[in-house]
Amino acid sequence: MGIIAWIIIGLLAGAIAKALMPGRDPGGIIITMLIGVAGGLLGGWLGKVIFGVDAIDGFFDLSTWIAAVIGSVVLLALYRLVAGGRRRHA
Repeated sequence: MGIIAWIIIGLLAGAIAKALMPGRDPGGIIITMLIGVAGGLLGGWLGKVIFGVDAIDGFFDLSTWIAAVIGSVVLLALYRLVAGGRRRHA
C-alpha cells in the first residue's frame, strides 16, 4: 500500500480509536488523527513482529483495519497517560 492509503487508514483509525475511548484528549482532534496515522503503522508492524502475519495486505482487508485500530488505541492510551499526567502537575 502507498503512503496516501496509510494516511487515510490512519486518519480513520484515529477517529475509530477516539470513538472507542471517549473523553477529553490533551491535544485535540489534530493530535488524535496524527496518533491514528502512527498507530496504523505501529499496528501493522506489531502484527508482523508478534504474530508473523502480514497485517498490511490491502486497503480493504479486515486485518489491516484491525491492526490500525488496535495500534491507534494503544498509542492514544499512552498519549493520554503521558500528556494527561504532565498537564495535571503543571
